Amino acid sequence: MQIKWNDKEPIYRQLRDKLVELILEGVFQNGDPLPSVRQVSSEHRINPITVSKAFQMLVDDDLIEKRRGVGMFVVAGARERLIVDERERFISEDWPQIIARIERLGLDPLQLINQSET
Repeated sequence: MQIKWNDKEPIYRQLRDKLVELILEGVFQNGDPLPSVRQVSSEHRINPITVSKAFQMLVDDDLIEKRRGVGMFVVAGARERLIVDERERFISEDWPQIIARIERLGLDPLQLINQSET
């Protein structure tokens, strides 16, 4: 799991977002175990409390579950729920910004679509 950290968001949030991305991409599927807090902490040289906070956010979002003494696991249907949520977020937050930028730059949306097909 490669993560490029940035200074714009807290590390726990970036880690949470990376794990969401991995679930969406199918790297972690229903029932799959996540790496341990200790493993993630050591691999990325971050505080275990930071990793725990990221995992707790996923637990709170009902995307992963804690199994006492065993670890963290992706819950059934997590990817499907994430797809719905990410689509809604894209349409309500990202898309309006993209449209505004296209208009600011005077770009032709059809020309952009045709360019992406080549």
